[in-house]
Amino acid sequence: MIRQLRIRNLKCFENETIGADRLNLLTGLNGTGKSTVLQALLLLRQSAMQGLLPSIGLALNGDLVRLGTAKDALFSSAQEDVIGLEITLDEGQLSWSFAYDQAANVLRVADSVLLHGALLQSALFRDDFHYLQAERIGPRTSFETSDFDVRVHRQLGKAGEYAVQFLEQFGDESVAGEPRLHPNAVSSKLRDQVEAWLGEVSPGTRLEVRATPETDAVTLRFSFAHERAVATPFRATNVGFGLTYVLPIIVAALALTQDALLIVENPEAHLHPQGQSSVAGLLARAASCGVQVFVETHSDHVLNGVRLAVKNGLLTPEQTRIHFFQPRNTPDSASQVIPLHIDPDGRIDVWPPGFFDEWDKSLEALLTVR
Repeated sequence: MIRQLRIRNLKCFENETIGADRLNLLTGLNGTGKSTVLQALLLLRQSAMQGLLPSIGLALNGDLVRLGTAKDALFSSAQEDVIGLEITLDEGQLSWSFAYDQAANVLRVADSVLLHGALLQSALFRDDFHYLQAERIGPRTSFETSDFDVRVHRQLGKAGEYAVQFLEQFGDESVAGEPRLHPNAVSSKLRDQVEAWLGEVSPGTRLEVRATPETDAVTLRFSFAHERAVATPFRATNVGFGLTYVLPIIVAALALTQDALLIVENPEAHLHPQGQSSVAGLLARAASCGVQVFVETHSDHVLNGVRLAVKNGLLTPEQTRIHFFQPRNTPDSASQVIPLHIDPDGRIDVWPPGFFDEWDKSLEALLTVR
């Protein structure tokens, strides 16, 4: 498991260290570095996938993230021509310094410190890893397939484009970890559990997944149960956007096993507040089953879903990290990360300006007599 990430001279960070545990919530103003933290991890993974790590270089462009050239990636006020990334794992430490070359999109390794075997042992570099970006795939009449990504490597795709095929292929497998099992599901099978958790977003949701081998595609239809009656299935394109958008997150949270790694951007997208809170609760349950989860969010409902998970005993305060990102009061456009602490009742110790305080500001303005 990742315990700490240190970033030097990358984008908006000069030298920043971020602690990590089971569930890690990243929030704050736009443009203050939340995505950069996730991109630091993704850069290392895609560089390893390209055969450049541990000893050759850092790939700024690849399947997971595209930063451009070194000029685009270097902190604007860097005092040295080097980008540094350091991860502390349960197994030890991985540390690299990459030499700056303005026009390069692969940065040469200038120095590294590796614990023997740690690179291969981390979920960041294994198949039990999922990254779901903010711009996920929406409703389609059919969804593409990839035997290599799904059958061989059990991946969902960064946009969740293979989630429907994953469900068709592995839907009969049982979900491990009792906290993740929905009490209203008809069984512990992945397909039934996904249906039940989708019901938290839209009550009574039923899934119909079919493979069409002649077109190398899979189809997804939704129907809705009311008491004992089930409506005629609808194409995904004729159902609310949020169901398709959240499907990969639910599949990943249920399918990943202990010591896996899940990175999710904006799980709240296109969801009603109740759905946002429920998805946050499911991510917390996945974390309680041993999956390490990183979540970037702007939703107070996601935050409150995490707070409730701690209050209900799914996670301890020590297993939960909340990081608030804000600009430093300096002319170099650097960002800083403020760790916030949560107690066993789900209360947060400090609420800095900009930390989910817009409701209070708006309410105060509405109540002010002119």
